[in-house]
Amino acid sequence: MKFDLHTHHFRCGHADGSIRDYIEAGIAAGLSVIGISDHTPYFASPSEQAFPRIAMAKSEIANYVDEVLSLQKEYAGTIDVLLGIESDYFPQHAELYRTTLAAYPFDYIIGSVHNVEGDSIFNKSRWKKLGPKQMHAVKAEYYRLITESARSGMFQILGHIDAMKGNYPNFSQIPAAAEIDECLRVIGECGVAIEINTSGGTKLCGGWYPSDDILERALHYGVEVSFGSDAHKPSRVADQQGAVAARLKEIGFTHWVYFKRKEKQTVAL
Repeated sequence: MKFDLHTHHFRCGHADGSIRDYIEAGIAAGLSVIGISDHTPYFASPSEQAFPRIAMAKSEIANYVDEVLSLQKEYAGTIDVLLGIESDYFPQHAELYRTTLAAYPFDYIIGSVHNVEGDSIFNKSRWKKLGPKQMHAVKAEYYRLITESARSGMFQILGHIDAMKGNYPNFSQIPAAAEIDECLRVIGECGVAIEINTSGGTKLCGGWYPSDDILERALHYGVEVSFGSDAHKPSRVADQQGAVAARLKEIGFTHWVYFKRKEKQTVAL
């Protein structure tokens, strides 16, 4: 059984296509389950739409939910359409996000760290003036935030947990084994899944998130895995899903998971 839990659409301002386009792409790709998981609005901002090229307006979340639920009914029996969302993790605003999102019947919430020390994780210029110790400090803070997000209880899935390498491939070479191991240990203890996210192929790093090394260590710590293409255009739905499944088997995983009504569903690889 094939699934893809991480897809976006036009409301976020940096993706192409409607929700229906992604569902139809999922059907064409042979998926049994497709999750729609666009970016949350910036709830803590006083602006209605703080970053129009990054996330939807606050007033759009109700429309987003209604549209997904309507399409869920329309496509019942053809493909299982799940209502998800990708939420930034901002520690100082965690309770606002928790209570706001609790008002909607999400099947799952993906928690992603997109900002470290006030800067986008994809900003490659941040590294230019940093020495080895400063680089380590940034990487350590990134994994501290991911660890904290796992402990928060807000999320069923953690998104792209080494995506900071996206536009700076040398990120993977910055030593931080202890921080990553601690992060994976906590994720495993908290029962949160991590996604294998194939959107790394659209960035400078290539490949997918996380690296094989992290996946091997995740298996050691009993971390569950899920799958998301992180498609920002319909043609990327289910991208490399088969290759990911094969690699997970080689590493030693026997299954992966998705979430429906926030309950874990196990699928054999």
